[in-house]
Amino acid sequence: MGPKGSSALLPSSLRGWLATTAVIGALAVVVLGVMYAGHQRPGTLDAWIIPEMRDVRPPWRHVALAVDFLGEPAGAAVLMVAAVAVCLLLRHPRAAVFVVVGCGVTVVTTTLLKYVVGRTIHGDENLSYPSGHTAFLTALALSAALLVAARRGLGRAAALLLVLGAAVLAGAVMGWAQVALSAHYPTDTLGGWCAALAVVPATAWAVDRAAGRRTGRTDAAAGERR
Repeated sequence: MGPKGSSALLPSSLRGWLATTAVIGALAVVVLGVMYAGHQRPGTLDAWIIPEMRDVRPPWRHVALAVDFLGEPAGAAVLMVAAVAVCLLLRHPRAAVFVVVGCGVTVVTTTLLKYVVGRTIHGDENLSYPSGHTAFLTALALSAALLVAARRGLGRAAALLLVLGAAVLAGAVMGWAQVALSAHYPTDTLGGWCAALAVVPATAWAVDRAAGRRTGRTDAAAGERR
């Protein structure tokens, strides 16, 4: 069990649900990766969606470019700095660590998977599966929603709705932008979304466990001094 109390990142009421979601997300990433390994063309699902979404024109293209910027190094850095600053202002350093580690591990995971899967778009050098942009924004939204759910002490239904709703919204918005700009196939964005669903809850659990061990050692040392 992870640590209890308001400082915990993963609400106890959501552990089972998010563990199941993480497993399903990881399986989906693997299945899609196997299906499209080495491919240089859209799949059946991609071909059905792409004609309705690609090559959008202004003003929607400007919206897509603005959303895409949030997943670029400069935009992502701004979002991360803002998120960490809010966590520290709220005196929740564990949350700041979680946001950085959760988003960082998600991005590293999707980057490594690109080389493993080897799917490309617009030429052999443009690795596309899974979408790092979609994974990052989903991971950040999911992390923020988990922190709000834990801090507000929301009930299971409300917390689950908040967490999954934030993940779906962030993934859908960035996924749309990536497909609209012809940067990714739809299944690339689905893979990135599932990667965030798999990584973020596991990271929250790991950070809680590490913090719990540290707190236990600190309490034991204080007891010995008494």
